[in-house]
Amino acid sequence: MKLNYLILAIAFVFCSCQDKKNTDTLADNTDAVPANKPKGMVWIKGGEFMLGNSSTDAANTEGPAVLTKMDGFWIDETEVTNDQFEAFVKATGYKTVAEREIDWEEMKKQLPPGTPKPHDSILVPGSLVFLPPSGPVPLNDYSLWWAWMPGANWRHPQGPDSDIKGKGNYPVVQVAYEDAQAYAKWAGKRLPTEAEWEYAAQGGKDNQNFAWGNELTPAGVYQANFFQGDFPYHNTDADGFDRLAPVKSFQPNGYGLYDMIGNVWELTDDRYRPDTYKMYKTSGMRECHSPKGPEVSYDPNDPYSPKRVIKGGSFLCSEQYCSSYRPDARMANSEDSGQEHVGFRCVKDKN
Repeated sequence: MKLNYLILAIAFVFCSCQDKKNTDTLADNTDAVPANKPKGMVWIKGGEFMLGNSSTDAANTEGPAVLTKMDGFWIDETEVTNDQFEAFVKATGYKTVAEREIDWEEMKKQLPPGTPKPHDSILVPGSLVFLPPSGPVPLNDYSLWWAWMPGANWRHPQGPDSDIKGKGNYPVVQVAYEDAQAYAKWAGKRLPTEAEWEYAAQGGKDNQNFAWGNELTPAGVYQANFFQGDFPYHNTDADGFDRLAPVKSFQPNGYGLYDMIGNVWELTDDRYRPDTYKMYKTSGMRECHSPKGPEVSYDPNDPYSPKRVIKGGSFLCSEQYCSSYRPDARMANSEDSGQEHVGFRCVKDKN
């Protein structure tokens, strides 16, 4: 009990909100588009929206919805691509987390006390790769389709025998939070907050199931890259893609942003807690103002590992499994982990 109170105390968030009647259109304002538009970025003017989801269909971690006021910001129109990340690496000599030797002394800090050291053959650079099983499997054990792959990194996203040749316009993956931060700093940008990301993903609309409306495939047309068929072993590729898709393969949202839903989960700067929105509601303020999330992370399913919020779903989101191809969907991602279906985009402040 004392531990629970301590966690709540040190994880105090910056604001809270009260419910407001949902509207179909976000509040307008007089934010003028700043001069000197950054290349490849879109200006999102400030306004109000409902952050999160209070419906009975929402996951417990997605609500309650909170009235949130946002300042304007610039955001990349696409996910950061392999070409863009390669330019950063060539300019700086940067080595990603997945390419570095593993330090067991650091790793064991994120594991339960007394966890035995794995064999040295396992403690080698690598990352997590999607390996579909040959047939149906229980969906409560993701280890049945995810595997640690030595040699997997952003240049070799599916392991050492894979590469990104001819895929310069695909989103970079197998990047950890630290890697995304380093790129953003080099580019003169930063990672988005969860609120910024969700506000931009809604494309100027509020209170809709998906970024484009209330139907997943309006008129039978796919609006994003996600998993169709029998998850996780049989993807029918009805949307045209088995795994990743090049950026701009689908129509942009109302703000002109591509792939805010599906393709890859996108890293945000917010630390993850399952009860973030509940904590927003308890501090007594009428509304949030550009919230930045908790001061520390906490995942009850993995309490020793610091985590960040990822948003938007990926090519692995399925109607049979996570259904996270929604602006208000959110998941936790370990800060030191890269995965085959996680990428990022950046934002930039007005001044």
